[in-house]
Amino acid sequence: MPSIGIFDSGYGGLTIFKAIKAAMPQYNYIYLGDNARAPYGNLSYQTVYEYTWQCVRWLLDQGCELVILACNTASAKALRSIQQRNLTGPYAAKRVLGVIRPTAEVIGNYSQSKHIAILGTNGTVQSGSYLIEIEHFYPELNVYQHACPLWVPLIENNDLYSEESINIIKKDVLEVLRQDEQIDTLLLACTHYPLIKDIIQQFVPKHVNIVGQDMLVTDSLKDYLLRHPEIANKIAQQGQILFYTTGDSKDFEAHTAMFFGKDIDALHVAL
Repeated sequence: MPSIGIFDSGYGGLTIFKAIKAAMPQYNYIYLGDNARAPYGNLSYQTVYEYTWQCVRWLLDQGCELVILACNTASAKALRSIQQRNLTGPYAAKRVLGVIRPTAEVIGNYSQSKHIAILGTNGTVQSGSYLIEIEHFYPELNVYQHACPLWVPLIENNDLYSEESINIIKKDVLEVLRQDEQIDTLLLACTHYPLIKDIIQQFVPKHVNIVGQDMLVTDSLKDYLLRHPEIANKIAQQGQILFYTTGDSKDFEAHTAMFFGKDIDALHVAL
């Protein structure tokens, strides 16, 4: 059935999917989490590309006309290669989009001081993808980055409010803010991070915006489908959702309420 595919290395993409589904409930969706091989953050470009393309190809083979890489690491390390190398032959009419460009296109609108900071995984920060994309749209912005490698494990283990966890989050937030006292916007460049926005907020001055990607990506996708009716008109509008994981389906189901806002049924797929 023609659908929109949503891919992430694990659970975080569900925060993006939740917003997309709320805004466009009419479409059919297939979500795939590569939980068996997550996290992607510290993997090489080649490995992330290979894993991501395996998952994207599976989604395309299920009938997805459009796939969203709801993963910053995959968007940073694999999207361009997939778009340039793989969308040929039977996949030539398909489209694969990421989350970095839609974010970079609008992030400058959130800053008055033109000083912003990016919090992300090691892989996203080291790729420099946000620096490149933001420079393209907002060359006047001063952009700072900081990697938070412990945040994803804390979130996935649901260990957020212990003293140790809060101190880890506080340390990272204060470190990035120390880079420039004029920073007035924090971009949460990982789809997990909106789940700890309330904790982050405790250590940020009131004038600093904390910007998640869920609504930014959703608004961009809505605009894309309006501009590309040749894609939108192919997608079935029955409101059907299917969830798949390369990991254990029961473990996946146990985590999804936190990310997606409700319990779901998932199927295992071997790639």
